[in-house]
Amino acid sequence: MKFSISQIAMMLGGSVEGDSNAEVWKLCKIEEGEQGGLSFLANSKYTNYIYETNATAVIVSNEFVPEHPIKASLIRVADPYLAFANLLKKYNEMQLDKKGVDPLAFISPSATIGKDCYIGPFAFVGDNARIGDGVKIYPQTYVGDNSSIGDGTTLFAGVRIYQNIVVGSRCILHSGCVIGADGFGFAPTGDGSYQKIDQIGNVVIEDDVEIGANTTVDRATLGSTIIHKGVKLDNLCQIAHNVVVGESTVMASQSGIAGSGKVGSHCIIAGQVGIVGHIEVGNNVTVAAQSGVTRSFPDNVTILGSPATDAIKQRKTYVLERNLEQLYKRVGELEKKLASLS
Repeated sequence: MKFSISQIAMMLGGSVEGDSNAEVWKLCKIEEGEQGGLSFLANSKYTNYIYETNATAVIVSNEFVPEHPIKASLIRVADPYLAFANLLKKYNEMQLDKKGVDPLAFISPSATIGKDCYIGPFAFVGDNARIGDGVKIYPQTYVGDNSSIGDGTTLFAGVRIYQNIVVGSRCILHSGCVIGADGFGFAPTGDGSYQKIDQIGNVVIEDDVEIGANTTVDRATLGSTIIHKGVKLDNLCQIAHNVVVGESTVMASQSGIAGSGKVGSHCIIAGQVGIVGHIEVGNNVTVAAQSGVTRSFPDNVTILGSPATDAIKQRKTYVLERNLEQLYKRVGELEKKLASLS
């Protein structure tokens, strides 16, 4: 689909310098710009590319002052990065704008389907499931009995939603994620084997949550595993039974929270972090990559290491560790001198 530069500027609330009637039909990096492409300049490191790009138009800041002639038309806005992000969102919405129920989908007669939904081939919607307005369920996705999917949520191909799960509005669940598998609960028996503890709770995912590909959120033993609104989970994360993740917390790939762990709101959990069960991490906590969190922490701290501790103290420890070999030699030399004196 083609748009004139003036249409794009109007969409972004910006102004045009150059040919406002020129048309664009694709988005591109400024260093890889080509005819019909629309790019942006937000980082000064890339300024040199604007003078040689073949993109038809470039989104720039209102304060940008060219030092050389520019072939591309300019769209001036207050924040080029945010403007381009909004364009990417609109472009993606257009690409994913699907409606209708494929004849190869299975929908239980007792399920409730909202308006303007898309349900792709080989998708399954179980008994008494409730699907809100504008929901997109891509092929080979499973929505179990008595589960609820809120308005405007997207379940990409191969998502598995077990029974009795609640997913809020405007959520995005990427391919392969599993919501509501059993929590890891087993009781040791006298003969050395393990007796399974049935997991009869559910998962509640609030509004505006995004869950990455192949991430798992386990159902609670009793009660609910809760992912509060605005949480963003990367690919390959593990959320165990009865965990609570606070509002607008983000978690990077290969991180996990063990059973009944609680993480506060607005936390940043980097990649490959492990958080043990039955502890509480406060609000606005940052956990550095590959940390092992083995105890509770209060609000507004940055922690790292395994076991994780205050970041400033841990960095000092790292410096000392790098000098351990030299310190060991020095102590050995001092011991020899002391021995000779005695």
